[in-house]
Amino acid sequence: MGYDDKIDNATENTAGKVKEGVGRATDNERLEAEGRNDQASANLKQAGEKIKDAFKS
Repeated sequence: MGYDDKIDNATENTAGKVKEGVGRATDNERLEAEGRNDQASANLKQAGEKIKDAFKS
């Protein structure tokens, strides 16, 4: 996995956690769900990168 990809995925994951927290604190279900979706997307991208790395070795 490239270093840039790791940073992008970590940033997206962190932003998702923040969105989810803000949504929960403000009782905004849409924002909370959007944050969970961002986290899931970042995790999926990270898994894809790990699979690509495994085949490169």
